[in-house]
Amino acid sequence: MQNKFFPHIALAVGIIALSMSAMFVRWAEAPGTVTGFYRVLISTILMTPLFIRQQKKLEPIDKKYLYFPLVAGIFTAFDFAFWNSSLKYTTAANATLLGNTAPLWVALVALFIFREKLRGTFWLGLVLALTGAALIMGSDFLLHPTFGLGDLMASAAAIFYASYQLITQRGRKHIDPFRYIWFVSLSATFGLLIMNLVLGYQLTHYSAQTWIIFLATAIVSQMIGYLAISYALGHLPASIVSPTLVGQPILTTIIAIPLLGEIPNAIQWIGGAIALAGIYIVNQSHAQKDQETPNA
Repeated sequence: MQNKFFPHIALAVGIIALSMSAMFVRWAEAPGTVTGFYRVLISTILMTPLFIRQQKKLEPIDKKYLYFPLVAGIFTAFDFAFWNSSLKYTTAANATLLGNTAPLWVALVALFIFREKLRGTFWLGLVLALTGAALIMGSDFLLHPTFGLGDLMASAAAIFYASYQLITQRGRKHIDPFRYIWFVSLSATFGLLIMNLVLGYQLTHYSAQTWIIFLATAIVSQMIGYLAISYALGHLPASIVSPTLVGQPILTTIIAIPLLGEIPNAIQWIGGAIALAGIYIVNQSHAQKDQETPNA
């Protein structure tokens, strides 16, 4: 059981770091795809010296496994492009709620494509986690039931995020977390660069505040957040990591109280309790599965 301690700690750190993403995008006076581009570009540059050191110390990566992080990077580019842009067209609550439907896609793919056996308690926990997330953001979601452009973008982002999690779960079996996430960031950087050029967005002439936000989201959301999640996915199945990440909107709601002055109502607090209960059930389901199959 000790070998599961650090992956769970990494998962918690990743959730905390990723919970700041929406605020960084809102604070940046730039298109969502531009913010996403600098998030991965700056993080890739900052991680390069350590990447070179890792390359010298560790075994060379088998080229046939580079497929995993490079494809994961493309999924990340589309995830950032759709989700960041959705925040310009819909409320942060709607975007966060719809973006966190990724666990459903992960579970369905794990079940029907990868034939991963999921316990009945897992599905109960998943339903509770998603229900709780819906209640947290529900007051705004119910006021804006129309499925508009921003909502569609956030939903598309969830599919790409789920795809990233699924391919990373397998890729991390062959590549260490740091070098894996470096290749993901490199691939996502080129993907987002192409998107910005096609869309005609300028990449310069932003305010000093916006450049600081670009740096902050690169370090916090990308380097800390994604590296921690990448490490967790190398030791825990995506069908467990993904529902646990539903804790992100809970933490975002709490952080928004001092930073944005958004105080949750009673329904949102109840939703947080339900989501946490769902996350607990999901992890208990996984722990019971490990006890039944100790050599898995």
